[in-house]
Amino acid sequence: MSNKTLYEKLIDTHVVRELDNDGHVLLYIDRSILNEYTSPQAFSGLRESGRGVRHPENILLNVDHVNPTRPTRDAEMTDAGGQLQVDYFRQNAADFGIELFDVMDPRQGIEHVVAHEQGMVMPGMVIAAGDSHTTTYGAFGALGFGIGTSEIEHLLATQTLVYRRLKTMRVTVTGLLPYACTAKDIILDLLGKISASGATGYAIEFDGDAIDDLSMEGRMTLCNMAVEAGARGAIIAPDQKVFDYITGKPQMPTGALWQQALAEWSQLRSDPLAVFDKTVQIDCSELDPKVTWGISPDQTSPIGGAVPDPEQETDLIKQQAIRKALQYMGLMAGTPLREIPITHAFIGSCTNGRIEDLRSAAAVLQGRKIASHVRGIIVPGSSQVRRQAEAEGLAQQFLDAGFEWRQSGCSMCLAMNEDVLAPGDRCASGTNRNFPGRQGVGARTHLMSPAMVAAAAISGHLEDVRTMLNAGGNNGSI
Repeated sequence: MSNKTLYEKLIDTHVVRELDNDGHVLLYIDRSILNEYTSPQAFSGLRESGRGVRHPENILLNVDHVNPTRPTRDAEMTDAGGQLQVDYFRQNAADFGIELFDVMDPRQGIEHVVAHEQGMVMPGMVIAAGDSHTTTYGAFGALGFGIGTSEIEHLLATQTLVYRRLKTMRVTVTGLLPYACTAKDIILDLLGKISASGATGYAIEFDGDAIDDLSMEGRMTLCNMAVEAGARGAIIAPDQKVFDYITGKPQMPTGALWQQALAEWSQLRSDPLAVFDKTVQIDCSELDPKVTWGISPDQTSPIGGAVPDPEQETDLIKQQAIRKALQYMGLMAGTPLREIPITHAFIGSCTNGRIEDLRSAAAVLQGRKIASHVRGIIVPGSSQVRRQAEAEGLAQQFLDAGFEWRQSGCSMCLAMNEDVLAPGDRCASGTNRNFPGRQGVGARTHLMSPAMVAAAAISGHLEDVRTMLNAGGNNGSI
């Protein structure tokens, strides 16, 4: 019996050649989804060296980073630099024979939402792309990871990468997820436990009954933000939920090939006696909804908590990190988190811009209005999600509550278009990173689930969504 982890199995089935005794291999890559922001230099390198793209049918080009998300879609970019990037992207698609989801394409959206909508992500695949949140695809039993520009060029030219094997970490999540808590709270809890560098050099495998209970959207959120702990890969063994979710997707096999694929995919799991380099246990039954208070995703606390006091921290490095965070965030130690006012509320991104995320926010907003001083923006993760939300009546609920309903794109997650916060603005955000300047120079970001963002928008300050739902007589799920 081999006694291998799922990660080790995926790597072993994709090794073209062992390169040394230090774990370096030449790895075959099944798919790549590239955006207009991280790929230009790679294509320029191909042109300069006179090389073509080895397997253009395995690559998708997708515009998502710099495009405007104004309510009415048009093909023009916000600024000259963004226009230049998209124009060059279009040229590369034409010259190298690669499919492009351009701004006006009905399939356009954020790459980590579009890829699974189109059936490009299948269990057992290895997918590399120029965006760190490629880890999202682990929710389907695939290995996804981000790569740099020089690696993109190598991938385009050869369909392979020089890759170093990672250590393995098993994160077992047990217990019944409490009312109003979500996958976002699980991953923020993990980050708080192991730190933003706690999984550096590792590939994470999530398992446990709480993971089994999560929806596919929840699993994607979990794998998406594993990179915030430093992981260069996060995997969940595929199960019937995965198979049900991907069946019938545009690029999925059908007929006899589908049955053959299911038989293979059903075997994709770690062996019972597989040994992991590190293990972490989380009992999520005692979780409370979480928010970040600092400038790193691991600087997080339950909503009922308070801004930490650096003087109470005995570790000098952590003490300094807290001081730095409080200075940037303009917060005082001891302030209850629920007393922190906000100016903006943002729901979207590859972390929390899917239809389930929008439904949870709409459940909180139903019959309510956001605070008069708060600007609320909702950006669906894809054009397909936008159409579905409109068909379900969610979009009208958002508009009635006072939110702006926008077109799809990365938007205010990383502020590369016109969706930018001003210095001093404070945003309740359903995104993945709260680094200084992430949503605009001098802007302050608090990460949380979409339902928690909606609660903060209504209150005008960070708020416990459970209090709001209970006050409104809503005892169902969000």
